[in-house]
Amino acid sequence: GWDADGKGPNVWDTFTHQGGERVFKNQTGDVACGSYTLWEEDLKCIKQLGLTHYRFSLSWSRLLPDGTTGFINQKGKCFLKIEGIDYYNKIIDDLLANGVTPIVTLFHFDLPQALEDQGGWLTEAIIESFDKYAQFCFSTFGDRVKQWITMNEPNIFALQAYDLGTFPPGVPHLGTGGYRAAHNLIKAHARSWHSYDSLFRKEQKGMVSLAIFAGWVEPADPNSLFDQEATKRAIAFHLDFFAKPIFIDGDYPEVVKSQIAFMSKKQGYASSRLPAFTEEEKRMIKGTADFFAVQYYTTRLVKYQENKGRELGFLQDVEIKLLPDPSWVNLDWIYVVPWGIRKLLKYIKDTYNNPVIYITENGFPQGDPAPLDDTPRWECFRQTFEELLK
Repeated sequence: GWDADGKGPNVWDTFTHQGGERVFKNQTGDVACGSYTLWEEDLKCIKQLGLTHYRFSLSWSRLLPDGTTGFINQKGKCFLKIEGIDYYNKIIDDLLANGVTPIVTLFHFDLPQALEDQGGWLTEAIIESFDKYAQFCFSTFGDRVKQWITMNEPNIFALQAYDLGTFPPGVPHLGTGGYRAAHNLIKAHARSWHSYDSLFRKEQKGMVSLAIFAGWVEPADPNSLFDQEATKRAIAFHLDFFAKPIFIDGDYPEVVKSQIAFMSKKQGYASSRLPAFTEEEKRMIKGTADFFAVQYYTTRLVKYQENKGRELGFLQDVEIKLLPDPSWVNLDWIYVVPWGIRKLLKYIKDTYNNPVIYITENGFPQGDPAPLDDTPRWECFRQTFEELLK
């Protein structure tokens, strides 16, 4: 359904259709899991599993094809096809009719191409565009949706899309683009939270947060002070970069600011490559989450690695090298380390004043083709639940 029923193109449509081995085997998202046409089958699976909650993401460009509320893809049923708003209304209504709580994500990496053509998340104009989109969704679906995620893994998105360029738009801006995008993502999230708080919360009585990706990290050498400090920096850059401004005081961790400023000066920059929040922005950002949504998959060991060559890049700024323990079982990049999620949740509890925590993603991958023996997956889940219950 990538181009069906009035949906506008998003950056992933453009990116995958350009080919060039940007995606594994030059695959596209044109069909993917096919939920747009197979919702009734998905609903049967949801009921069969006895799920109590179901998280899904809205497609910004399906609802607003050019990214703005100037053109709304309202409806227009054609045989069995359902457009825009009607499509998501049906999902939400079907879930509620079957006793399932919808958790809805507004932005899951798929920026409308029209907005990317104007600079995307590297421009401050995107903040207002996102806020208007969020208000449109709150107004349209908020009478039934009570748990909102503004953004999925903004820390991963900023790094992959605008620093490394491995996600669309596919143009690397090493050492600068990721920080600029993150700065705007944080402000856009906060702005939309305030819009919900002032315009919709009293009547709708819902909750709004964002979902942060966070693996756990441990020093490669527990006795090395260099590895210990590197591990603290890894947590600060990875998790606290987004969490501290939103949950604590409206600003980045001190170690993040000082480290990037130090590296920037060493590289000949007149000022830090990390943008700074104004005092007014800090007040606007602080406290803009109603729960803590975290996404955990794996753990790594951290080794200090000095950036001697003054290279630009995220890992180069943090001055770390990430590696697994050779004893850990893995499939692709996911190493099965169940105790990592327990330590991560303990850190969040202690650092962020014991918030309500939702684990909005977790899992274990399959090979290609997927094996019929599912033992490794359920064993991973069993061990994970054992750790969570400790």
